[in-house]
Amino acid sequence: MNIQYNNVSKTLGPRAAQVFTELNQRRRAVFTLSDVTDITGLSRVAASNLIAQLHRHGVVTRLKPGLYNLVPFELGWSREHIESPYLIAREMAGSAPHFLSHGTAFELHRLVTQPNFTIYLSCTHRLRAQNIAGYDFHFVHVKPEHVFGLTKHWVDKERFVMITDLEHTIIDALKQPAYVGGITEAAKGMWMRREQLNVEQLVSYALRLRNGAVIRRLGYLLELYGLAEAPQLARLSSQLTMTNQRLDPTLPAEGKILTRWRVQLNVTPEELQAVRYG
Repeated sequence: MNIQYNNVSKTLGPRAAQVFTELNQRRRAVFTLSDVTDITGLSRVAASNLIAQLHRHGVVTRLKPGLYNLVPFELGWSREHIESPYLIAREMAGSAPHFLSHGTAFELHRLVTQPNFTIYLSCTHRLRAQNIAGYDFHFVHVKPEHVFGLTKHWVDKERFVMITDLEHTIIDALKQPAYVGGITEAAKGMWMRREQLNVEQLVSYALRLRNGAVIRRLGYLLELYGLAEAPQLARLSSQLTMTNQRLDPTLPAEGKILTRWRVQLNVTPEELQAVRYG
């Protein structure tokens, strides 16, 4: 197979050409060793050798052992190409339920003003953090029953990854503020998108998660910013126990206890109110 683009040619043998063509037809720009064994019927050792041949011809970038990226021919003689990190994260999760979340979802939902250089993916399988092609991938383990409140994020016209919807993104931030930069960033995101937030959905998600810290933080912030009606706040406060939780778990346990929400205000109301003004 001889493919030319802009007077640059990359020549592949028949088997390598079969793999390249089939991967493109399957829209598998990011692919695994298992994809190649499935396409060719080769053993894993033979398939690995075939991928090495593709790499030598400059049509495959090795991301990590067993995970690869096709190099589009339109890039000319370039031998390296990194696909969307969101698609890479999806492949790393495999067949387990998964979705983009936390800081990554914050960025995609425009809840932050600064770029985030870590890719967060929640998955029902436990996966270790990795750095691939300059991207830091952080995986958050979730229970199967917490796979809800998702929507599609389209990477291009044909490929998408699942992502938490706006309300689930806020709930995740309140559960694990460290993954969005702290409770102040979570509060800022809530305030920035207050016109689009479905408060009833927020409350329902918090109760569905059955996480006391989330219920406390959400109730306090909704009340502080005047974003919820009394019945919605009552639904949250009715689920409180006598345990106190820090408003921001990344900060020391200091500050007064607000008994109404059983929350320790280790970030002052003044600091949280300041997000209204920029």
